[in-house]
Amino acid sequence: MTRRTPESLRSHRWFGVEDLRAFGHRSRTLQMGYGPEDFMGKPVVAIINTWSDAQPCHQHFRQRADEIKRGVWQAGGFPVELPALSLSESWVKPTTMLYRNLLALEVEELLRSHPIDGAVLMGGCDKTTPATIMGAISMNLPMIFMPAGPMMRAHYGGQILGSGSDVWKFWAEKEAGAITDQQWNDMEAGIARSHGTCMTMGTASTMTCIAEALGLTLPGATSIPAADAAHPRMAASCGRRIVDMIWEDLKPSDILTRQSVENALVVHNALAGSTNAMIHLVAMARRAGIEVKLTDFDDFAQKVPVIANLRPSGAWLMEDFHIAGGIRALMKRLEGLLHLEARTVTGKTLGETLEGAAVYNDDVIRPLDKPIAASGGTAILYGNLAPHGCVMKPPAAEPRLLSHTGPAIVFDTYDEMAKAVNDPDLDVTPDHVMVLRNAGPIGGPGMPEWGMLPLPKKLLREGVRDMLRISDARMSGTSYGACILHVSPEAHIGGPLAAVRNGDLITVDVPNRSIHLHLSDEEITERLELWKPPARDYPRGYYRLFAQHVRQAHEGCDFDFLEGAGGIPEPEIH
Repeated sequence: MTRRTPESLRSHRWFGVEDLRAFGHRSRTLQMGYGPEDFMGKPVVAIINTWSDAQPCHQHFRQRADEIKRGVWQAGGFPVELPALSLSESWVKPTTMLYRNLLALEVEELLRSHPIDGAVLMGGCDKTTPATIMGAISMNLPMIFMPAGPMMRAHYGGQILGSGSDVWKFWAEKEAGAITDQQWNDMEAGIARSHGTCMTMGTASTMTCIAEALGLTLPGATSIPAADAAHPRMAASCGRRIVDMIWEDLKPSDILTRQSVENALVVHNALAGSTNAMIHLVAMARRAGIEVKLTDFDDFAQKVPVIANLRPSGAWLMEDFHIAGGIRALMKRLEGLLHLEARTVTGKTLGETLEGAAVYNDDVIRPLDKPIAASGGTAILYGNLAPHGCVMKPPAAEPRLLSHTGPAIVFDTYDEMAKAVNDPDLDVTPDHVMVLRNAGPIGGPGMPEWGMLPLPKKLLREGVRDMLRISDARMSGTSYGACILHVSPEAHIGGPLAAVRNGDLITVDVPNRSIHLHLSDEEITERLELWKPPARDYPRGYYRLFAQHVRQAHEGCDFDFLEGAGGIPEPEIH
């Protein structure tokens, strides 16, 4: 392999030439206390750090940044920490999805505008993984993704808890009057016991596992718990490896191919991963110029068994997954379905990185002939209610609801729905189909995680724990239930969801991948001609930019001006 020379480094334009501007760059670096031997002729590594005081999942990132720096110094590089949006799923309103593209844009421009030769991306909390990777793909410098890692498993009253998944279950029991306020408070205190991301197979772990399947992390990195001593060692290894990647000039465009994306589709379905992956993987792939459609998710769901027995679709948590062998062990079991020749950030093929991997608990990572579901980790439905598709996770729903016809009960806003479900006199039965609209990319705005509509309190007290729910919103990857999401096109722009009225019959047939509103095309058209979009005034700022340029759900919700491979010319240095 031909290695680059110091003169060929991108940072050489800032530091290595003899002119007035380079004098300024060197003198200001000296001003910070560095000597020429620290940075001259060395690869400059950006450490994109999504730490903040408002980001509990990334609370260890201050320390991890120092550990990455240690690795960069050890390998002969010059580390530069660049802070970026933290996008705390716990705190940011109305939704971090609104700002995913902003973080992606920020990462791209941080890398473009600074004297950077390569980057370590620090992320993990839901949107930080796709956002940082999207920006780095567009910039196309050598990069490696360092996942935050899941938190320790939680417990309450002798039970093992999973963040998110068990919250929804306990909340339903609380609303049904089955648990006390004190029990709820005790559970609240025990469900998040360390830094790190949700320890279920929610969006965070789904996306970091997808990043590894794409070849963008060190082998096994994504399943290491955040509080495990192996995690800082992995961070330092990222620092060492990125320096070699820069000398090798190993870029995202050398790694990301249709084959690596198909590997991600296999892993996603084997994990019964978050429905949010449909949006994020489509957006990431399109940044690399690789076309991915919703039908691809469904095609792979039909042939890939769900072998990760992880909540919310299974029984175990990410700490158990790691002990059982982690993501390398899972991919080792899936070898026959993977493109093992795909390249990774290690410089080796995926197959080479899986050598020696083994499963240590067959209940956590099931054998292929004993899956928790033979297929169907994902289902993409089409019909007159969703011409461009909608998304469901069948293993997380009660089987009786996978083929169901019922009357619609329609809500135009989240607040209207939240008020109604608490009404003890609400005219609703378990057979009804709850519909929430105007919660999509533009209508939300940002497509909030409102898709797991809470069950009406009236039904909870009758013992009902699942019913069919349809929306143009998303839902948390830790959620469960018969929730049909991402209806596209969204109601706010005149999608058929806007035509539904209370009492209209809706049929969902998951085995046949269909969703049908019992109206003729003519009736739907007539209703939409009378329909007026809800008032949504975004007069300025980022909301306006978002509403004017965001794509629909089936297209990945990226900005239209950021899609596609190919970058912007290097900045002039005058």
